[in-house]
Amino acid sequence: MKIVLAYSGGLDTSVAIAWLKEAYQAEVIAYCADLGQEEDLEAIKQKALATGASKVYLEDLKEDFVRDFIFPMLRANAVYEGYYLMGTSIARPLIAKRQIEIAEAEGADAVAHGATGKGNDQVRFELTYYALKPDIKVIAPWRQWPFRSRQALIEYAQKKGIPVPVTKERPYSMDRNVFHISYEGGVLEDPWAEPPEDMFTMMVPPEKAPDTPRYIEIEYEKGDPVAVDGERLTPYQLLKRLNEIGGANGVGRVDIVENRYVGIKSRGVYETPGGTVLHIAHRAIESITLDREVLHLRDSLIPRYAECIYYGYWFSPERQALQALIDETQRNVTGTVRLKLYKGNCLVVGRRSPYSLYRAELATFEEEEVYNQKDAEGFIRLNALRLVVQRSTQG
Repeated sequence: MKIVLAYSGGLDTSVAIAWLKEAYQAEVIAYCADLGQEEDLEAIKQKALATGASKVYLEDLKEDFVRDFIFPMLRANAVYEGYYLMGTSIARPLIAKRQIEIAEAEGADAVAHGATGKGNDQVRFELTYYALKPDIKVIAPWRQWPFRSRQALIEYAQKKGIPVPVTKERPYSMDRNVFHISYEGGVLEDPWAEPPEDMFTMMVPPEKAPDTPRYIEIEYEKGDPVAVDGERLTPYQLLKRLNEIGGANGVGRVDIVENRYVGIKSRGVYETPGGTVLHIAHRAIESITLDREVLHLRDSLIPRYAECIYYGYWFSPERQALQALIDETQRNVTGTVRLKLYKGNCLVVGRRSPYSLYRAELATFEEEEVYNQKDAEGFIRLNALRLVVQRSTQG
């Protein structure tokens, strides 16, 4: 039997290699996607081989990730439950898609992942597997093996001589890519406890950010950012640049208790500096380029679109239909946004576009000749008609 395992080099998937070999008498191929997590991938490869993998795939998917997954999500202004920009959620369909391709190329019998039976990732991985290869066998070790806690995994790993990054002194888990870092578990399971300050990686605390504001300009073409301060960059390079700028100014930290798809409430702490900047900038350029009713229609769809990503339905027909509508709205979302970053805040201070629908001669409070204010009287009376009728029936 041959199994392709989505491998990160962390505790769960390191144990999974050894356990899968034992439980299934199988050959295990480890697959690690580089999504900008800034880890030593060669060390991860060697660790997988030392742990028992027969072969290791290291895939550089950074540009694909930003261009084909993050940017479409940002065009939709997708936010889950008001705060979460879904850095983990959006990575899973890409990882799973490439895993299926590798399984087909290797003639593998099954695919496996290290997600727990309590979380969202198991759903995201497996919905993608089945959407792309309905007959694939899926193995989820956390739903099968005898270990019931991460402490049990640590003990098993130590028994097998597997080095792991998690220790008893620092038991929270991390997931990083170019879009964000998430922190869950361990000391964070108490929703009243403030996260330890030394936990954070991508950004400085707002109180330690520079005392001088940082101004930046982001250029957009058809809903996608293409340049920062006049310099055109690839999608990955652009996001990486904004991570550096946003992180240095304390922008992008979120601490929330969210509703997992499986019905459990979970506390998550996230750093998303560049993504936060792009989310704010995109809404700013839309404010002058989108028609009112189009904007309101699109905004009404944001919760549904966000659920598609958070729940793992990236390859579903409903997400694809929503994306087609959203992308149609972005045809004229072109222009430049100027932002002011200061001690955790990201403020819009300017926006311009060759397709701007903003007309100063209409908006002005000064004298003008293009708007007849008396027209508003009939407009108001017509809109008040149903209210008048409703009131008249109440006696």
